[in-house]
Amino acid sequence: MSIGNIFIKKFGKNFNSNVNLSNYSWFNLGGNAEYFYKAKDKKELIEFLREANSNNLKTTFLGAGSNTLFRDNGVKGAVIKLGKYFSYTKIIDKNTIEAGAATLDRTVANFAKDNSFGNLEFLSCIPGSIGGAIIMNSGCYNNDISKVLLSIRAIDKNTFSEVEILKDDIKFFYRGTNLPDSLIILSAKFKVSIGNKNEIEKKQVELIEKKKKTQPSQIKTCGSTFKNISKDRKAWMLIKKSGCENYQVGDATISKKHCNFFVNNGKANSLDIEKLIEKVKKKVWEKTGENLELEIKIIGEKKI
Repeated sequence: MSIGNIFIKKFGKNFNSNVNLSNYSWFNLGGNAEYFYKAKDKKELIEFLREANSNNLKTTFLGAGSNTLFRDNGVKGAVIKLGKYFSYTKIIDKNTIEAGAATLDRTVANFAKDNSFGNLEFLSCIPGSIGGAIIMNSGCYNNDISKVLLSIRAIDKNTFSEVEILKDDIKFFYRGTNLPDSLIILSAKFKVSIGNKNEIEKKQVELIEKKKKTQPSQIKTCGSTFKNISKDRKAWMLIKKSGCENYQVGDATISKKHCNFFVNNGKANSLDIEKLIEKVKKKVWEKTGENLELEIKIIGEKKI
C-alpha cells in the first residue's frame, strides 16, 4: 500500500494528495503539495506526526500563509495546517487571555477590544495567525509579541509530547525567536490590562488607519519582503536608495506605496517573485554594501 493510501485510510478527508498551494498563500502562487493534511484536533495531530515519522514522510508546517511564497514546483512530503479546533479565543482571568495558534491576529485584537482589554491593539495591524506571529516575533508601532506573551503550548515533532514554555524561557529578537523548528505551537497566553473599550477601539482604529496610509492593501502580497537592518537602515530605504523601486520580473512588481512590498499583479509565477527578490538583493548589495535578509519564507522544490 502506498504512503498516500495509508494516510488516507487513517485520516480520511483531512488528508489529500496533490493539493494546489496557491490557495494557501497571500501571493496566490505556488505548485502542489505532494500531500496536504488539515489537523482536526491535538490528538489526531500527534497521531499524524507519529505516522509521518514511522513512514519517513517529510512535514512542512503552514500558518495563515501571509508571509509564505511556495515555489512553482510545489512541496515534497506533507504540508500540515491546523484546523478550526485550533482557532479560538477565551478569557483565563482579568489579566490573561488565551488564543489558539490558528486564530488570526486581528481576531485576537478584536476579542480583546470587545472585552475591554488593552495591550493587544497592535495585533489588528499584523497579517497572519498567532502561531506564526510568535515564531516571527511579529510587531509594529513600537510593540511586538514578546512584550505581551506569557506562555505557549506546543507539540514537539520529535518526541510527540506536549510542552508548555514560559515567555522568560524564550529568547526573542527582531523577527525571530530561538524556538526550535521541531515545535508546532498549539496556543498562547497573553497578558492584558482592563481598560475603556472606547479608548481601546480608538487606539486600534488609529493604528489601522496609520497602516493604510503607508502600506498597500487589497493586493496579492505577503507583506514586508526583507527585514530591516536597523531603525536607520530600513529595507525600504535601502531599496529606494539603490534605485530598485520600478524593478519588475514578469508580472511580479514592487508596490508604489511601499517598496518593501513585492506584488503578484495577477499573472506572475513564484519564480518571477523569487527572481525579483534576488535582483533587488543584488542591487542593494552593490549600491550600499548591505545584505538584505528575507522576512518572507520561501518553501518548496527549486527548478533544476
